[in-house]
Amino acid sequence: MGPRRKASKLQPLGGSSGGEVVLRPNELKDYINELSHEVLCHIFRYLPMKDIMCMESLSRKLREAVTLYLRVVKVVDLCAGRWWEYMPSGFTDGSFLLLLKKMPDLEQLYGLHPRYLERRRVRGYEAFSIPGVLEALQTCPNLLGVETSHLELVEAIWNYMPQVHILGKFRNRNGAFPIPAENKLTIPITAKIQTLHLVGVNVPEIPCVSMLRHLYLKWVRLTKPQPFKDFLCVSLRTFVMRNCAGPTNSLKYVPLVTGLASARNLEQLELVRVPFLGGLIQHVVEDSWRSGGFRNLHTIVFGACKNALEVDLGYLIITAARRLHELRIQPSLTKDGVFSALKMAELEFPQFETLHLGYVDEFLLQCKMSHSELVKYGLADVIENPGIITDIGIKVVNEVFTNIKYLLIYNCPHLHNPHHWITDQSRWSRLVDLTLVRCHAIKLESFSQFIESLPSLEFICLDQMFREPPKGCARVGLSAGTGIGVSSALVSNQNSNNDNDNNNNNHHHNEANLPPAAPPVVNNNNNNNINNVNNNNQRQQQHGDSAPAGVSVPATVSVSARVSVPAGLSVPVGVSGAQLGDKVRAQVCGGSCEKSCQVSSEQIKADMKAAAETSRRTSSKGVSTELGETPSRPGADSGPARGTGSTGTAVRTGVRPLFFSSCCVDLSRSKPRVSVRRKRMSDKSTSTSDPVTEDDHVQVLSLKSKNLVGITLTNCGITDLVLRDCPKMMFIHATRCRVLKQLKVESAPIVNRFDYAQCKKLDMEQVLDQILRMPPERNRIIYMRPMHQVDSVALERQLFQGPYPYHIALVHEFSNPPNIRNKVRIRSWMDTIANISQELIKYEFFPEATRTEEDVKKFPRYPWGRDIYTLEGVVDGAPYSMVTDFPWLRTLRAAEPNSYARYDFEDDESTTIYAPRRKGQLSADICMETIGEEISERRQSKRGVFQRVVVLFLHHCDTPGEPVDDDYI
Repeated sequence: MGPRRKASKLQPLGGSSGGEVVLRPNELKDYINELSHEVLCHIFRYLPMKDIMCMESLSRKLREAVTLYLRVVKVVDLCAGRWWEYMPSGFTDGSFLLLLKKMPDLEQLYGLHPRYLERRRVRGYEAFSIPGVLEALQTCPNLLGVETSHLELVEAIWNYMPQVHILGKFRNRNGAFPIPAENKLTIPITAKIQTLHLVGVNVPEIPCVSMLRHLYLKWVRLTKPQPFKDFLCVSLRTFVMRNCAGPTNSLKYVPLVTGLASARNLEQLELVRVPFLGGLIQHVVEDSWRSGGFRNLHTIVFGACKNALEVDLGYLIITAARRLHELRIQPSLTKDGVFSALKMAELEFPQFETLHLGYVDEFLLQCKMSHSELVKYGLADVIENPGIITDIGIKVVNEVFTNIKYLLIYNCPHLHNPHHWITDQSRWSRLVDLTLVRCHAIKLESFSQFIESLPSLEFICLDQMFREPPKGCARVGLSAGTGIGVSSALVSNQNSNNDNDNNNNNHHHNEANLPPAAPPVVNNNNNNNINNVNNNNQRQQQHGDSAPAGVSVPATVSVSARVSVPAGLSVPVGVSGAQLGDKVRAQVCGGSCEKSCQVSSEQIKADMKAAAETSRRTSSKGVSTELGETPSRPGADSGPARGTGSTGTAVRTGVRPLFFSSCCVDLSRSKPRVSVRRKRMSDKSTSTSDPVTEDDHVQVLSLKSKNLVGITLTNCGITDLVLRDCPKMMFIHATRCRVLKQLKVESAPIVNRFDYAQCKKLDMEQVLDQILRMPPERNRIIYMRPMHQVDSVALERQLFQGPYPYHIALVHEFSNPPNIRNKVRIRSWMDTIANISQELIKYEFFPEATRTEEDVKKFPRYPWGRDIYTLEGVVDGAPYSMVTDFPWLRTLRAAEPNSYARYDFEDDESTTIYAPRRKGQLSADICMETIGEEISERRQSKRGVFQRVVVLFLHHCDTPGEPVDDDYI
């Protein structure tokens, strides 16, 4: 369209009789002024009030129409239906009064959300004030209701216009924590309001408000000593009380619970940091169930409630069984016994779908305040320990809630084997979404088996899972020279936050039954490590698990069982630990170690004293173990005891020593490690005088699932992700997975979105090759945020030289902080390019290009059989560049600016990349009109096109090695 032309006034021409209006040449007819007032008023019904007010100044007829419209209007919205926005600025007391005087029939006023109101009128100054708004509202005799979000204004309406209802949802907009002193509200009993949502407000009490249906209290301070003494809201359907500062005496919450029981239609109950009296809910439920108390609940949330008991939760669940569909349980109530009791009740939960175990309020997770600071501001004093539910309890969960679809488990360290959750009575047949956060003891192999057994699973979210086992002698806590300490096998297998194996160790050493080692005497550098190990031993003993093979055995403890030793070593049965150590050392070292390994007399005395103390503590207990080669599993490192150094923490022969002698031997020179992948080296440990460099412990997450659509990994310790057979998998998101390196796709034909952000050790070349070798059944987009400098030339060579049957685009994005615009645009661009290619192949009989290993051999050097184009530009002040082999991209980019086929990042509005989902207009054939000549030339040269497109989007904001905060990930 050309530029708009102004409508000129109609003027009578000279000589015309009767004053007829005749249009001069090139003048537009003013159709608006020809419309009747009635039609104009009808049009105004579909316009925002701001636009209607502006029309008053355009013409006399429009001014008359606006006046007529306002005279009869009954419902006005000053925010055009957008309740989250503010009303037009510029109002004063006088102008607002003038506007409302024009609306005598007004009944409902929505969108009264001023950015700022003065508390009182200012003499000689035309301001917008609370008294001025009240005066204007009182000029509307038929006014029934007002929608607002202003705390002082709503309180003024309650006080001076009590007959007026508060429409919609009242939500104050200046909520904060700590609570600002000016945020305060007194709720009268006569308040005509249905939904009250208060955030960061000081409130004296919650009275009896008969009309109230939905009450949300978040960061609210209740200032009266007895804030619930008159609480009785019989119409309540929703009650949410989160992180409120109120009475610390739990007895003062009795009226609250009894008042909630009287709300027969209560559907949603959320209590977070509400220190009610333990057992109170049980008694109230017993008293009120006959009259229907809590019977209609469909959502129950308990979070950080200091005194809550299992019976309180259990009674609520049983009462609401018929309607219940969502349950979030705080860690202290996440126990086996809760679900065992529900199972014994033999109830049915026909509508239940969502379960969150170990629930912790998101505000507390994100808050940067310490616990003591929260208590200082009046929040209840609660410290949550991890949930103690076990595999047995999770198995019972599905026996109770047979229809569960969404399961989230947070910080439950006693879960080990998810494949044990499945039994004949617990099939998890409807589970669609699984989220696990900080469940460090879950074993990787068992988890993979569990996923394979879920018939309906579509989404997996793993956060802080499968922690990396610790490495190096700096973490094993040895006392040098005595052999007393804890092996790295113990630390890696029995870390309090990590039971994710070696899986086979449990199988090989189930009969070890070693007692926990006594605390050895160590140097100061190892104190923290030893404390961690002792905690691990205590936890192991509490749960009745056998101690892991590889626990250090004191020199005075005899070995009463047969032991297997490396080839060439013969050890008789019954020798002492010290004798066994000497014999092993002598045979392995050939006596050459004695000269090179010297220990001071003081250290020997200290270590012998520690050994004697350990002997006294353990002499009454028999110890049986075995000394053998480390069990291995496919693709894994040969055993966890891999560190070497001045303390002699581990021996690199695959042998697990019963103890560590003073001899510092690195046997890697005499016997190589067994089949260990060594592509990258991990960070060096500097806690000892001899830093250790080790490979990352290989942890492979293998997925096989017939319905799985996507997986999201955050801060996970896996090194390899394998898609074995995932026919419906569509996306992979991995963020801040420090040791994630490789991707293997065996069968996942339609996966098309890959996001790798801040994965420090990602093998970019391997991942790209794996994706690009997939059969071209889908367009694919790969988003990466590398944490190191990328050799762009080498990367281009890999992409365009390889046997990859796609059109390829490599986009370099340099915005910092990141924006998401180009990522969205490039996805739209990718779809359009692919649509053009498919149109040509299917309907224009265009040849389809191929790219095989043979083709690669024909073009061993640049340009590798592809025509490469480079585009550069600037978006939001940050440069970008794109390298692609799409044959007619230049022509599309050079198309005239108003063309919808223009492919350019530089202007977000007029020249944006074609976005069919947003514009909803053009198809690929219209774009093809622009490139008709190039299509003809390419057809004549018999050069084909690929059906599918792959885009690699590289965001370089993290390349210095420090991750940039990003809300989008």
